[in-house]
Amino acid sequence: MKLLQFKRHNETRLGVKTNRGILDVKEASNYFQIYTPTNMHALILAEEEGMQALRSLVEVASTNYALFYNENEMDFTPVIHNPDKIICVGLNYVPHVEESKMKIPESPVLFSKFNNTLAAHKEEISLPNIAEKYDYEAELVIVIGKKAYQINEEEALSYVFGYTVGNDLSARDLQFNSSQWLLGKTLNQFGPVGPYVVTADEIDPGNLSIECKVNGEVRQASNTKNMIFSCASLISYISQHVILKPGDIIYTGTPEGVIIGYPEKEQVWLQSGDEVEVTIENIGTLKNVLV
Repeated sequence: MKLLQFKRHNETRLGVKTNRGILDVKEASNYFQIYTPTNMHALILAEEEGMQALRSLVEVASTNYALFYNENEMDFTPVIHNPDKIICVGLNYVPHVEESKMKIPESPVLFSKFNNTLAAHKEEISLPNIAEKYDYEAELVIVIGKKAYQINEEEALSYVFGYTVGNDLSARDLQFNSSQWLLGKTLNQFGPVGPYVVTADEIDPGNLSIECKVNGEVRQASNTKNMIFSCASLISYISQHVILKPGDIIYTGTPEGVIIGYPEKEQVWLQSGDEVEVTIENIGTLKNVLV
């Protein structure tokens, strides 16, 4: 199932992408008197019971065209808007490690973003004047579905609710000011996600094409099968150290092709007016314009 969140009547609502358009779950739930969680976090917490109710609602609502809306008219919000944790993985594709002139890691390289970084599909992203070297990073993002602590790799994917598209925007001059990457990764709106979360039952995270375009030009093109550490190994590894909670998200790393990997004389950093598109197979395309 392909899910999203959007703004309607000044509240964040859950939507389902269908062949007829976007189903407004709250409106359909009220119309048919079928209780269903009406935002993404509530749906995740409701686990399989919530998903069953949502599937039933979508089936019943399919005959009422008035409950479906044109996606092009939707005001998207971040697919997850208040995660307990945003965990990011660095250096998870060998060619990206090589272009970054770093050593191939023996264990996952982890850092974090904060909730202030979250931005939606089609949201304009402001570039602050405190940095100059702005870069893109196309990434598959994991959405955790249930509490996970010290789990093994074999069972790790059963803890996933779904997958979405992310762009780990980075201010490289801030990132490498010190040994800690935090400032370069946590500027406002520097963690756009969306437009959809696709439920885990419909996705093979180990074999998805991933691409980034800037103003229509392909900059990154790879496949998640090229990850050094798979989604399952990342979830298991992280869970050995911290408790993963429903709604937590994990940016799984970016492939080669980022600006910092270009020869210095060829580095043209992102600037106001640029449109960045990140596409992941079977999930969708996340678009943002920088201002």
